[in-house]
Amino acid sequence: MAAPQQQTHVFYEMSVTDKDSCACISGGMGNLLKVLSKDDNTPKVDIFLDFENAQPTESEHEVHQVVERVLSTSHGLLIELQQYKGADNEIREAISNPSRDDLQEKAWRAVCPSVVKLKKYYEYSTELENVLPQLLQALCSGPYTPTQHLERQQALAKQFAEILHFTLKFDDLKMMTPSIQNDFSYYRRTLSRMKMNSQIKDGVGSVYEVSSEVANRMSLFYAEATPMLKTLSEATTRFVSENKHLPIENTTDCLSTMAAVCKVMLETPEYYQRFENEETILFCLRVMVGVIILYDHVHPVGAFAKKSGIDMKGCIKVLRDQPASKVEGLLNALRYTTKHLNDETTPKNIRALLA
Repeated sequence: MAAPQQQTHVFYEMSVTDKDSCACISGGMGNLLKVLSKDDNTPKVDIFLDFENAQPTESEHEVHQVVERVLSTSHGLLIELQQYKGADNEIREAISNPSRDDLQEKAWRAVCPSVVKLKKYYEYSTELENVLPQLLQALCSGPYTPTQHLERQQALAKQFAEILHFTLKFDDLKMMTPSIQNDFSYYRRTLSRMKMNSQIKDGVGSVYEVSSEVANRMSLFYAEATPMLKTLSEATTRFVSENKHLPIENTTDCLSTMAAVCKVMLETPEYYQRFENEETILFCLRVMVGVIILYDHVHPVGAFAKKSGIDMKGCIKVLRDQPASKVEGLLNALRYTTKHLNDETTPKNIRALLA
């Protein structure tokens, strides 16, 4: 294994437009990223990151187009999920009156359109799973350091942040929507019964039918507290294991740099006081938690150990400083989606902060 690279602290500022909560753009004075080595003898490096006007360079163009095709639908999916109604009432009536065929039909008709949406969300998770390795390959390979990648590949760095923001936002909404699992469970039970009774005819069931294999995968997906983040964690882990020619530090240093960026931005008054809306803070919090979890799944000792390249105490404090209603889902993601929180190497004070 290659020797770990020098850890860095990163500072910059960032804001988000009201038009698209998945877009990360700069404030009025732009984004100046300063990477300061822990070693005072190391010279400072200033990198200007323009998140408002960042356009892919020729070398980024191919990957950027692939990722952009996936990201182009993310905002619409979040809006749709936020408006998800479910078929709770119809299902309740059907279960309470099993002999009423009209209520069974009503519940089936109500739940099928919801299942179409749930399948679409699941399929989008597989799109992210497929595109993330391409993005990581571009950001973590080659002769460049993590900070050089940020400097040279601004458009791809922005897309990585947008994927993480979408992922945490989706999972927040999913956890607040219990109808999702109720709808899909009722759908599977009803479809199974209809098949047994040969009731699927005239296209009533076939239009909405999900294959058993896909249905099983969807059940596992929606059973997770943070399904999108788990998908990204597994994709990142596979990326590292399948690309043994890349030192693991290439990936972990990229992730720890992003965590430092968000932490410093959120705890520094001169930065967060210039945020124009609340969504900017939530954007930073989601990206910070996202990269911490990815780091924890990839790094041998995880994100919580003292030898970690991430200031976990500082990151958790940043979360705790926000209203509990805004960050409970993110704290739960750290509690239940990470891999090393309960390791013996995790300091007791870190466990206490997440208790």
